[in-house]
Amino acid sequence: MSKVSEDLNEWRRTCYSTDVTPDLESKEITVFGRVMTRREQGGITFLILQDMKGIVQVTIHRDKSPKEVVEDIKNLELHSVIGIKGSVKSMPKAPHGAEINPSKIKILSQPKTKLPFDPHGRIEQSIDKRLDLRVIDLLRPRSQAIFKIRNVVLEVMRQFFHDEDFLEINTPKIISSATEGGAALFPLLYYDKEAFLAQSPQLYKEQLSSIFEKVFEIAPIFRAEPFRTLRHLSEAISVDVEQAYVTYVDVMELLERMIQHIVISLNEKCKDELSILNVKLDPPQLPLKQVTYDEVLKALEKTDVKIEWGDDLSTASLKEISKQFPQYYFIIDWPTTSKAFYIKPKTANQELCESFDLMCGPIELVSGGTRISNREDLAKRIAEKGLEPKNFDYHLKIFDYGMPPHAGFGLGLDRLIMMLTNIENIREVVLFPRDPQRLTP
Repeated sequence: MSKVSEDLNEWRRTCYSTDVTPDLESKEITVFGRVMTRREQGGITFLILQDMKGIVQVTIHRDKSPKEVVEDIKNLELHSVIGIKGSVKSMPKAPHGAEINPSKIKILSQPKTKLPFDPHGRIEQSIDKRLDLRVIDLLRPRSQAIFKIRNVVLEVMRQFFHDEDFLEINTPKIISSATEGGAALFPLLYYDKEAFLAQSPQLYKEQLSSIFEKVFEIAPIFRAEPFRTLRHLSEAISVDVEQAYVTYVDVMELLERMIQHIVISLNEKCKDELSILNVKLDPPQLPLKQVTYDEVLKALEKTDVKIEWGDDLSTASLKEISKQFPQYYFIIDWPTTSKAFYIKPKTANQELCESFDLMCGPIELVSGGTRISNREDLAKRIAEKGLEPKNFDYHLKIFDYGMPPHAGFGLGLDRLIMMLTNIENIREVVLFPRDPQRLTP
């Protein structure tokens, strides 16, 4: 083992790997990173160092480099965390066209055991094995590309909403009662009371839109659904939007512009990451295609898939429909009984509601609609859904003080990243996914 010094002392980074180019010829620099590969050729040792920006080549000459450096690298283990001080030299075959000739090396940490799998190996490990040691899996360029893309998506989303004059909010994730219906909630002990993890910020964001008019939140939601599929999680990140003085038509237009903007931005900012994933993104042409629920059922009549009017669309039915619409499209005007109590029925036909789902092929990415803004109508819908009205007193009383017309949507960020990266398993695009079988790491 080479000598290890965990203290940085006066050592501080002056460059990242991607800064090491011929423009810095002969300049003295300091870099930090992890040793990814080591290659011996004659009296020369080549190290590839990886940091948060990329990789850089470090070249040690047995006869020319300082003896202390040559001695330090003799037993240097792969994946050791090190610092390098040295001068930059142009080298066309090196990453970015330059390498570092070290004058000093600081070994900060060396692995005490062999990695259970090679993150750069050609053999793909099972996702469960990789998730058990997620941080090791994140050494893979492919995994890093996914989360760099995810980071840009979040950055672009927030900027888009801010440019549209939306206010970012944070709503409680511990709630007093299972007021929202739908998927089961996770119960927990809140001091001496029973509470639940929130499955949506819906009611809070509606209330806040009555004051701030345009609000959004990017935060976790929790759903105690006992099944495991390639597109469901127990903890997910939801992008929730609510806007006053608009209808579902307006928020659909906002949503499709945001999706288009995200794709354009990724093509500009993530060329390398998209290349690693072998993904080509075509910005969607606006306006997106809209198909009604009734039109979907009519199209399904020509297939073997049967759906009764008023039922939700099954996975099989969505796969059939996606053959006609392989990219982004809206399914609009759902049966009122199939949607949440707060979705507004159409004035001309109460059996249908002002609702939409944004699909990408067979995958639902977004659900939204116009909300009921009248207290009496909302109380009626709560009762029709078989929910306990008294659990909604804290929400209904806000309507007594005046509630403007409003609409909004909830977008599943993790599913969107799946679509943008062409990843089949949602667990691949979440750093530490939670599902019925996984609570660690």
